[in-house]
Amino acid sequence: MLHPVIASREVTHYILQTFGLKAKKRFGQNFLINEKVVQAIAQAAQIGPGDLVLEIGPGIGTLTQALAETGAQVKSVEIDQSLLPVLAKTLEGYTNVEIIPGDVLKVDLGEITQHEPFTVAANLPYYITTPIIFALLEQQLPLKRLVVMVQKEVAERMTAGPGTKDYGPLSLALQYYSEPRLALSVPARDFMPAPKVDSMVVVCEKREQPPVDADPKLFFQVVRAAFSQRRKMLSNCLKSLGLSSDQVKTLMERAGIDGKRRGESLSMEEFGKLTKAYAESLKQA
Repeated sequence: MLHPVIASREVTHYILQTFGLKAKKRFGQNFLINEKVVQAIAQAAQIGPGDLVLEIGPGIGTLTQALAETGAQVKSVEIDQSLLPVLAKTLEGYTNVEIIPGDVLKVDLGEITQHEPFTVAANLPYYITTPIIFALLEQQLPLKRLVVMVQKEVAERMTAGPGTKDYGPLSLALQYYSEPRLALSVPARDFMPAPKVDSMVVVCEKREQPPVDADPKLFFQVVRAAFSQRRKMLSNCLKSLGLSSDQVKTLMERAGIDGKRRGESLSMEEFGKLTKAYAESLKQA
């Protein structure tokens, strides 16, 4: 270890005081102060010498330090320019770390990773969690694994199954592209400043192929339509696709699904069948 462990209340407080820093709400900054959590994230990433890991929002280098200690090549994208001199100091001596200034939603991730297989490990800002996750999963990148800390409520939605209150478009999207699982609960007290909600670490193993054979664009159109009016029957919700009542009825019959069911009751496979039926109806239109 080149420096004292950053993931502690004392060291984090010292760094913030030394550089005159305060957590910025607009960047969703909350600094981790539990070393065990940081180590657990690094371990869940399953990285070591020869591996490439992309970190989003290194902050003051808390998680970056733990990732660097694995011997992996670490590339960290930081949007807050004021943290660059801090990171230069807290990560001084780690030759396997590169800090890249910029917005992860705007930088060229293919260029940054040089199109090499990589893992993402990040404590994601709450306010922009979903856009970042989708940007990573939807792009044709050689992503192997996603290990992210997110708000507990979001983590539960990411991993929810059919028939549960948390099941929805986010669940289906994550499970279409990856196999997510809950890895670790992180209470609010493990952060400085403490957020108002607890967090969870989610591990998403990227799928080589989606679990259903359906056009992705149409699949997510159907999913969004099915959840457009929560607790409404599918026969009503699917009209938002621009279909008449008769067309919806035909669609449901082709898919072999009862139109009285609700979107939250359908499995991934059933959404696949519905998408195929919808694709057929478009061809005949």
